Amino acid sequence: MRRKFTINLSVPTGKKLKKKWRLLQKLVWVLCLVFGSWLVITTITLVSASSEPVDAFFVLGGSIRREIYIAQIAKQYPQIPILISHGSQDPCIKLIFQREFADLDNVWLEKCAGSTFKNFYYGVPILKRWRVHKVRLITSPTHLPRAKWMAQILLGAHGIWVEVEIVQEKGVPGNRESLIKTGLDVSRSLFWAGLSQIIQPQCKDVIQLSKVDMSAWQSRGFKCERQGNLGR
Repeated sequence: MRRKFTINLSVPTGKKLKKKWRLLQKLVWVLCLVFGSWLVITTITLVSASSEPVDAFFVLGGSIRREIYIAQIAKQYPQIPILISHGSQDPCIKLIFQREFADLDNVWLEKCAGSTFKNFYYGVPILKRWRVHKVRLITSPTHLPRAKWMAQILLGAHGIWVEVEIVQEKGVPGNRESLIKTGLDVSRSLFWAGLSQIIQPQCKDVIQLSKVDMSAWQSRGFKCERQGNLGR
């Protein structure tokens, strides 16, 4: 009796396993089809965007030299919006743009990021809201090739073509690149490229450069990098 019971129980169990396996195969095929379609559409979008004019500047924080450079560029292209991700202190950036007589209304400061990965983590949703198709990334040799690869992965995943502009540093850079650091950042960028299709983190600390309250900062006190030559 025990043998018969065991045999009868194994038959439906085997059928269930086969059914689940077929279902899993179908699911894998559907996922492959969705991923393939997304990859083709994104590639076509990127190729198309590559021939379009730049419609945003994206500045990675870390050196006041980049902000000096973008302020000079802003005079030539006042119509192109600028996003500075966790750069120098707000009043220092404002003083730089005022010194260059550059427009302040089209410049936005994102102050949530605390790393290069977070620059893109918070920056991509902002650029998407701006409907950007081609961005010029402003960084330095000390961030390469890590920042370039991360930009191509994270911005490219959203159909945004990337051009990289290199601003030379002066003195001894504080940032040091390493294979481990690059490998970790590129790996999590690949993971986040997929996840960011459904999750859009929002930085709650974004301010227009023209709205920076200089009197409030002066009462609190601030200090700018010596290379800025701002007399602070």
